[in-house]
Amino acid sequence: MKAFLQVVFSARIARSALRVALVVGTALNIINQGHSILSGNQVDWCRLILNYLVPYCVASYSAAKNQLSINEDK
Repeated sequence: MKAFLQVVFSARIARSALRVALVVGTALNIINQGHSILSGNQVDWCRLILNYLVPYCVASYSAAKNQLSINEDK
């Protein structure tokens, strides 16, 4: 578990996951709250944060598992 967490929080994976989260999170926010944003209604901040957090977690988890799998094959 310690090795997994070290890989998840490595700079390379964190940067990559952040890029994915920005793109996917923005798309999700447009889909989920676009009407509210464009009409000037209240934005659901919890949903907005989760729309960025979930893709970040998925991307970093996937990248870390992939990296550890590659390291095991060597």
